[in-house]
Amino acid sequence: MPATAPTTTRDALLHAAFAEFFRHGFQAGSLSAVVGAAGATKGALFHHFAGKQALGHAVVDEVVAPLLATRWLDPIADTDDPVPALQASFRRWIAEDAGSGHWVHGCPMNNLAQEMSPLDEGFRTRLDALYARWRAAVADALARGQRAGSVRADADVRAAATLVVLAQQGIWGTGKYSQDPTLMSQAGEALCAYLDALRPTTAR
Repeated sequence: MPATAPTTTRDALLHAAFAEFFRHGFQAGSLSAVVGAAGATKGALFHHFAGKQALGHAVVDEVVAPLLATRWLDPIADTDDPVPALQASFRRWIAEDAGSGHWVHGCPMNNLAQEMSPLDEGFRTRLDALYARWRAAVADALARGQRAGSVRADADVRAAATLVVLAQQGIWGTGKYSQDPTLMSQAGEALCAYLDALRPTTAR
């Protein structure tokens, strides 16, 4: 077999598990469905992962964490003008998730946090660390904006970062329970208006 086959199988299992857990939740997610979607066997799954819990932890570490970076961290990593970057990310992902239909399942990271944090310390610590990383990234970007003059000097960047992250949870959670993308869009625009208020008056 090609030398890359084990890595390919492991990656296929991880992404199939992510999709299964996103649609059905971790506890209700089916390992049979995971191996079927990955074109693998249960023997292959248990070769790469000790069990369902280890698979779930790996999904957080190797699929959810990079997704967080791509969507929310990378766009603000180097900017000195974070407000329009944050606004663009929210508008982009609300529109793309509404267009793809993914919004009906909510946010995969928040789903796992709500479902598994009370039940499994491995999930809780991993997800808590990701949320802390997210808040820190937003706070750091806003602080850079303060130094560059694109964010109000009197803004509490840590409080604002907490609100931004909580708003994302609420917006995608609203989409999930309401099945109404208009509510997501309205909430996103309300957040964007809040972010505008973080800019100096002369920059608005």
